[in-house]
Amino acid sequence: MTRREGDTSNAQYKLRLFITGSTARSTQAIDNMRRICAENLAGRYDLEVVDVYQDPEATKELQIIATPTLVKILPEPLRRIIGDLSDRERVLAGLDLAPFGEEEKAR
Repeated sequence: MTRREGDTSNAQYKLRLFITGSTARSTQAIDNMRRICAENLAGRYDLEVVDVYQDPEATKELQIIATPTLVKILPEPLRRIIGDLSDRERVLAGLDLAPFGEEEKAR
């Protein structure tokens, strides 16, 4: 698998997932992200889930305007992925784990 700039194969990931309450879309985003992390980042990630209803101040620093939003804080560069995270290939590309479309080519 070809990596984008910089090798992230051993990098520790710091991820923050912003959700709004316990809606179906929020629950789906959490489940999707936990599955992607377990399959692709086992032991190399810290996933923090932030409910913007309970912690509205947390949205200011990263300028969150929609939920669910996943923010990849580390490794740099910072990236945002908006939505329920059901498009696995798009999420992997956003995390720099595979160039967009590479997963489809491998099948």
